[in-house]
Amino acid sequence: MTKNPPVTDEAPLRADAARNRERILAAAEEIFLERGAAASLDDIAKRAKVGIGTLYRRFPTREALLAATSDERMMSLAEASRKRDGQGDPAASVRAFARDLVAHASHYRGLAATLGTVLQSGTPGCHAGRVEAERLLQRAQQAGAVRDDVTVEDLVCMVTAISLGIEQGSTAKARIPHLVDLFLDGIGKR
Repeated sequence: MTKNPPVTDEAPLRADAARNRERILAAAEEIFLERGAAASLDDIAKRAKVGIGTLYRRFPTREALLAATSDERMMSLAEASRKRDGQGDPAASVRAFARDLVAHASHYRGLAATLGTVLQSGTPGCHAGRVEAERLLQRAQQAGAVRDDVTVEDLVCMVTAISLGIEQGSTAKARIPHLVDLFLDGIGKR
């Protein structure tokens, strides 16, 4: 995840550009769910009834499009984590956030493979996710529940690894809590 502030458009989109953006996002969501994150961008443009140039003007890379389709889920993930604040110890908060992030990374087949890049996009959702991950990790480190050398990038690597394992069918989604616990037990203070 990047430390850059969230990316925002400098000027509001024209009405037609805003409609095209929404159509692209809706089509991408449908096609990514049907075919996975590696689905054809041409097919997304066709379903959105826009030219491929229009898609690339709004979303210059596949990862930018994946980040945009993930934005609301990342915002919700961060908000849900803040709402849980105080319901458990700092280590439990990190665990819950990591479990939610693994579930998010499993939303589309193939998303886990690009998760690190997607999370570096700087979208408002990805930025909110990074800020929340840093806050939770810092609280857990200050409480002595997590080693001081653990970073948000370490958590992203763990989430990616678990998500890839689930996606490849080597483990069931029901094992997410167990796998997250195994990793987080390993980064606890000794």
